[in-house]
Amino acid sequence: MTSQPPKAPPLYPKTHLLAASGIAALLSLALLVFPSSEVEAKRTNLSLELESPSEQLTQEQDASDLVQATNEVSPTPFAEIEQPQNSAVNAEEDKSPSHREVLVAKGDTLSTLFEKVGLPASAVHEILASDKQAKQFSQLKHGQKLEFEMTPDGQLNNLHSQVSDLETISLSKTAKGYTFRRVTTLPTIRSAYVHGIITSSLSASGQRAGLPHSLTMDMAKVFGYDIDFAQDIRPGDQFEVIYEQKVANGKTVGTGNILSARFTNRGKTFTAVRYTNKQGTSNYYTADGNSMRKAFIRTPVDFARISSRFSAGRKHPILNKIRAHKGVDYAAPRGTPIKATGDGKVLLAGRRGGYGNTIIIQHGNTYRTLYGHMQGFAKGVKTGGSVKQGQVIGYIGTTGLSTGPHLHYEFQVNGVHVDPLGQKLPMSDPIAKAERTRFLQQSQPLMARMNQEKATLLASSKR
Repeated sequence: MTSQPPKAPPLYPKTHLLAASGIAALLSLALLVFPSSEVEAKRTNLSLELESPSEQLTQEQDASDLVQATNEVSPTPFAEIEQPQNSAVNAEEDKSPSHREVLVAKGDTLSTLFEKVGLPASAVHEILASDKQAKQFSQLKHGQKLEFEMTPDGQLNNLHSQVSDLETISLSKTAKGYTFRRVTTLPTIRSAYVHGIITSSLSASGQRAGLPHSLTMDMAKVFGYDIDFAQDIRPGDQFEVIYEQKVANGKTVGTGNILSARFTNRGKTFTAVRYTNKQGTSNYYTADGNSMRKAFIRTPVDFARISSRFSAGRKHPILNKIRAHKGVDYAAPRGTPIKATGDGKVLLAGRRGGYGNTIIIQHGNTYRTLYGHMQGFAKGVKTGGSVKQGQVIGYIGTTGLSTGPHLHYEFQVNGVHVDPLGQKLPMSDPIAKAERTRFLQQSQPLMARMNQEKATLLASSKR
């Protein structure tokens, strides 16, 4: 008889199993009746209200559109965030592996730059010897960019660099070596307007208004016949300038001439317009056609300080006695340029007693000027020669009876000393009658624009 192995006893009593089954059933029922907060949040409430056929149709259409929109491929927010990375990778991939760029740093030479892109020193000698103009690549500037195009075998195929806003140079490999090429961009000329108010100095006020320093100096020269910029300028004086502006590739690359200007000094307004006659000669005139250029400029030294005025009873600082001071002293640093105040013939360029190094100029038959205590004379200025108005004739010094660096300036009319600061200066010729109509056609639009620009400026400042 075959005997069967005895059954293993149950791990738990039957009563315990029945109780556990009952508890599980109760828990399941409770979860169905009272769902958790998470389940509640995810539950969809279905409206049991009856809808009209049109509403049903609308809902079916909306559902269809939603399905269609869901099925369309659209980038996720994550894809949009990652897209710039992909673009950067693509841009890096698009960049030619044969292209190299280096910026000139302090101490760099053409040899060190070639070394940075993996070219041997022999390549430098090769390109410099290929063309005489290629040596311009060795005239490096700090921050200048050099662009190299390489051949597949690592040789130089092209070298390119922009040396200024208007000029680029390049070297291209040919069968005979390298060919140099220069490309110059011609700027577009447009006019620009600035307005400024004097608060301290003319130079600082011009800079604050946006007027380049060179044009500020040009403006002083234009009005230098009527305004002494050494002593006449006061806070509150105003200026307006329309000037030529050179533009290339949307960037200002330089300036040209002053086209028109207005300067209000101590309540009196002076106006200047540039005009080029049919012969090609350019000068500045008032708005009604009178010449701004007079026979003499007001001061021989730009922006100098007047240390002593014209006087009949001044006490001499060295001789210590009353002695007429027949001129005006302009104090300025040693070496400051001195200009001839008018066209004329040099009667003396040499030593003259207490005046030290002196220049005397005869202007026609009526006028004579003297310049004393000079450090030295400008090149080419000598006794018997001729000078032009505004020409530098010498430099501030302290030769002769002088206590410090300055210019002693005298002005004579028919042999009589007069005060240069108070003397009414003779005028130059006005616009010729034959060109007056042409002059007005150019000057009137410039005057109108300055009036309009200033009116607009004043209106905007009142807002």
